[in-house]
Amino acid sequence: MKTFTTQLLARRAGPQRRNTRLVIRFLLMLTVIIGAYSAMFHILMLHEGQDHTWFTGVYWTLTVMSTLGFGDITFHTDLGRFFSMIVLLTGIVLLLVVLPFTFIEFILEPILRSQSTARAPRELPADTSGHVILTNNDEITNALIYKLDRYRIPYVTLVSNLEHALHLHDLGVHVMLGDHDDPGAYRRAQVQRAALVAATSKDPTNSAVAFTVREVSQTVPIVATADDPASVDLLGLAGCNGVLQPGEMLGQLLARRSIGGDAISHPIGQFDDLMLAEATAANTPLVGRTLGESPLERIGGIHVVGIWDRGRFRMAAPEVEITSSAVLVMAGTPADFARYDELFCIYNVSGDPVIVIGAGRVGRAAGRHMAESGVDYRIIDRDPARIRDDGKHVLGNAADLSVLDRAGLRRAPTALITTHDDDINIYLTIYCRKLRPDMQILCRATEERNVVTMHRAGADFVMSFASMGAHAVFNMLRRSDILMIAEGLSFFRVPVPRSLAGRSVGEATTFAGEGWTLVALQGEGTTTIHPRPDAKLAEGMRMVVIGSEEAEERFLQRYA
Repeated sequence: MKTFTTQLLARRAGPQRRNTRLVIRFLLMLTVIIGAYSAMFHILMLHEGQDHTWFTGVYWTLTVMSTLGFGDITFHTDLGRFFSMIVLLTGIVLLLVVLPFTFIEFILEPILRSQSTARAPRELPADTSGHVILTNNDEITNALIYKLDRYRIPYVTLVSNLEHALHLHDLGVHVMLGDHDDPGAYRRAQVQRAALVAATSKDPTNSAVAFTVREVSQTVPIVATADDPASVDLLGLAGCNGVLQPGEMLGQLLARRSIGGDAISHPIGQFDDLMLAEATAANTPLVGRTLGESPLERIGGIHVVGIWDRGRFRMAAPEVEITSSAVLVMAGTPADFARYDELFCIYNVSGDPVIVIGAGRVGRAAGRHMAESGVDYRIIDRDPARIRDDGKHVLGNAADLSVLDRAGLRRAPTALITTHDDDINIYLTIYCRKLRPDMQILCRATEERNVVTMHRAGADFVMSFASMGAHAVFNMLRRSDILMIAEGLSFFRVPVPRSLAGRSVGEATTFAGEGWTLVALQGEGTTTIHPRPDAKLAEGMRMVVIGSEEAEERFLQRYA
C-alpha cells in the first residue's frame, strides 16, 4: 500500500501544482494591495500633516483590513476616513472571505482528499500479484483476514462506500474503493494476477461478483458461499470454481460429533492417502481403558492422535483414559478405517432422539445428516414456517420445559444448539446443562469471541460459523494444506524445514511440548503414520502435524 500511495501522490502532483500556482497568485495580489494601501496611507497622512514610518503604514493597513482596528492611528479628514472604509471593505472581502475559501479549497481539501485516497485507494499497484480479493466484510471474511495475515498472504477488501472504507482502514483492514459489479474495479484490483476472489455476500450478490470477475479474467479462482442449496449450480454457472455452504458444513460437523449415532469412523479430511477421522467411544469396549490398554494400536495402521472430551482436546498418550463422552481423533489409510468400522459398527446404536434446537440452515443440515446416518432426532423451533408435520419437528420455545419434554430431552443423548444468536445459544446451553448434567451439548457460535463463553456455559463442543467458512475458503487457497477439526485446533501439512532436515523424529519432537504433535511423514508416494523416533527427516518430505492455532503460529514464525 505504501508503493501505491507514492504512485497516487505522483499522479496528483499536476492538480496540486495548479492549486499551488493559484494560491501564490492570490498571495501576490494581496501583497500588492497591501503595499498600495500602505503607500496611499503615507500620502494621505502627509496631507493631514502627520508623518509615519513605512512600517507603520503596513501595520495600519493590516489592522484595518483584518477588522482589528486598534484605533491608535487615525485620520482626521473625511478623505482619510473614506480611504479607511475602502481598506476595511477590501479586507473583509479578501481576508475574511476569499482567503479562508482559498485555503480550504486549494490547500486543506486536497490534503484531506489525498489522505483519504491513500487510506482507501481506488487502484492497486500494477505489480500486485498473489493477493486475495474479498468482496464483502462479514464474520467469515474477518476470520479469513486473520488467517491471511498469519500466513503473510496479501489481500484487499473491495468496498463501495468511502466512509465505510475509511472505517475499515482505521480498524487495520486493507481496503480498496470499488463496486462489486464494476469490471473496472476488478481490473484496478489487478484481478488477473490475484490468487483468489472470495465472495461471501448474499447469493444474488455472489453470482453478480462471479459473473463480473469472469468478464475480466477467465483464470482467477473464484470461491463463493451459498445460503440456498439451489444457488450452488447457479453460482457454478456464473463462474465460481468452488461453492461452499458453511451452514451445511457446520450442521454436518455437529451431527457427526453427536454420540447419538453409531461408533464407526467419520472422515474429516484427507492428505493424499492419509485419512483423518473421528469416532465416538460411547457404549464401546474402549470406555474405561487408557490408550495404552486399548487394542486400537493393534488394529492395522490406526493411530489415535488425540481425544475430545467435554470440549477439551488431549494429545494422545498411553495414560489418557477413554471415557463414555470421548471422541477419538484418528489417522490411518482408508483400508485401516474399513477394518475399524467392521469391528465397531455394532456399538453405540441409540434409539433415543438427538435434540436439535433451531430449524435454521445449520439445524436443518444437522437433521438431514442424522437422517442419512439412521439417527433419530427432533428439531425444536418457535417459527411455524419452519415446522414440518413429519414427526421430527416440535413447535415451541426451547426455553419452555414442556417443549423440551415433548421433544424428549430427558432421554436424549445429545443436544445440538444451532440458532444464529450467540446470546440465545449461551442461555440455552446453561439451561440444558442444568436440566441434564450428563448429556452431550454441541453448540454453534456465530462470533469467534463467544466460543470460550459457550464452553464456560457447559458446552462440550463449540464451532463458530465464521471459522468454518474462513477455513473452507483458506483451504481452497492453500490447496487443502490446513484442515480445521475444531475451534482453535487444526491439522496442517508443511514441508520439512531445512533446520530440521537430517534430524531424527525423536530429536525434532522437542516441539511436542509447544502444543503440536507429528502425525505422519509423507515422502515420494509413501506415508508413514506415527513414525518411529529414529526415523530421519529429509528435505522434500512433508510433515502432517496437529496443533493449536498458537502452535501453528509459532511454527510459522520459527521455520517458515
